[in-house]
Amino acid sequence: MIALVLLWFAGLGMRTTLLAVPPVIPLIHDDLHMTETQVGLLIGLPLFTFALAAVPGALLIARWSAVRIVTAALIVIAFASMARAGAFDIWTLYAATIAMGFGIAIMQPALPTLVQHWLPERIALGSAVSTNGLLVGVAAGPALTIPFVLPAVGQSWRLDLVVWTVPVIAAALLYLAIAPRETPAALGETREMPRWWPDWKSPVLWLLALTFGSNNAIYFAVNGFLADFLNSRGEGAWIAATLGWTNGSQLAASFLLLGIAERIKLRAWPYLVFGPLPLAGVLGIIFGHGWWIVAGGTLVGFSLAFTFVLTFALPAALSPPGEVHRIAGGMFAISYTIAVIIPVVSGAFWDLTGLPWTLFLPVVVCGITLTALGYLLTLRAHISHHV
Repeated sequence: MIALVLLWFAGLGMRTTLLAVPPVIPLIHDDLHMTETQVGLLIGLPLFTFALAAVPGALLIARWSAVRIVTAALIVIAFASMARAGAFDIWTLYAATIAMGFGIAIMQPALPTLVQHWLPERIALGSAVSTNGLLVGVAAGPALTIPFVLPAVGQSWRLDLVVWTVPVIAAALLYLAIAPRETPAALGETREMPRWWPDWKSPVLWLLALTFGSNNAIYFAVNGFLADFLNSRGEGAWIAATLGWTNGSQLAASFLLLGIAERIKLRAWPYLVFGPLPLAGVLGIIFGHGWWIVAGGTLVGFSLAFTFVLTFALPAALSPPGEVHRIAGGMFAISYTIAVIIPVVSGAFWDLTGLPWTLFLPVVVCGITLTALGYLLTLRAHISHHV
């Protein structure tokens, strides 16, 4: 139970401060006199950091253990978020955002490592719990900031960011108080120079990275362009509801997975079912009207949550003890690079053709890739499990 609590709070700490910014973007925009390009850079900086710092995160885990890195990362995230609240221009805001992104990035390969170390017989459950915390962090800021937090802090975006730092501080204190202190040797690493550099020739690494990257790319592309796309169709009145249900349905799927994750781990059918469903949801967004658009967004979010949680669990399932951080670091580095590139390609399709619906063409490719490679991953997982 202690392990599950710690994993849940780590997941929460990875996303709470990150998703606290979008609801207060208009306030930050006006206060710091930002251009739309500068706002776009503020949103994209964390993703670039996730890709660049994932492999260094694997090195840090190999040197100092996953528990120490998660604890240190939570402290870095908390201080960086506080620094964002005190930013006096865009450059100090960017610097604090990069520092926060670095803290999140080095945590990401640490969580699968802890799942394998603490819960080797319940890897699917541990991964489902940590991603549930993550998705609660994703949903909390957008859902609670405007109706509750901002009125309580006098509409101050700075105090709002301070409030959303509190869960991260709580998570850091929990790790300092009750997390077991293991050494790299306890994770299976006994050499003087720990192995940390990903094996870029590994087929498993690329299968994981492309599957996870396809999942993330669909999410960021749909969320990033949904408002502009609906406005272009004259359906702007449905933006808030569609975004709310797209992200809220992920949380619902995550709670469902808490009860069934162990029963569907290493199964092929979730990828064969939930891999194509985002494409059906996209069709609802493109061709639907009114509540059919909302239904399409809900289908996208719900199905992506299933494949996200199942793929997130696979590094721990497919790696020998002491090697999870290596494969997870490489997976996150590649997958978040894909998540940055695909939305750019989607925007380019729209610009080049002048047809808004063409932005979803790269999303279709990602949906096919997610389904096919997810299926291949489960076959590989079954082989490794029996061996």
